[in-house]
Amino acid sequence: MSSATHYLADVLKSLSQPTRLKIVDFLRDGERCVCEIFPAIDEEQSNTSRHLTSMQTHGILSRRKEGVKIYYAVKHPEVFEIIDRASAIVRHEIELRSGLINTVKRG
Repeated sequence: MSSATHYLADVLKSLSQPTRLKIVDFLRDGERCVCEIFPAIDEEQSNTSRHLTSMQTHGILSRRKEGVKIYYAVKHPEVFEIIDRASAIVRHEIELRSGLINTVKRG
């Protein structure tokens, strides 16, 4: 397996965690301070910081320090496209499975 394939897996793994998805969704409107992020996603600051660092390491987020505040933003807008497409797949699967369950119940 090529190093690019490994890096792709790391990027996708970096997004495949509920807290991280909440963080990225919160950052849709632009850069935010850590002090805004953890209360908005209803997580502990230490846990949020760990997820932010991981996503920055894998190129999902950019980080900037201003005085004592640390700001994060989504580095590549394509991240939103990945999440939106995955969300569409989930919605379609829910509809399909719901239809199958209703068919079985009626049958």
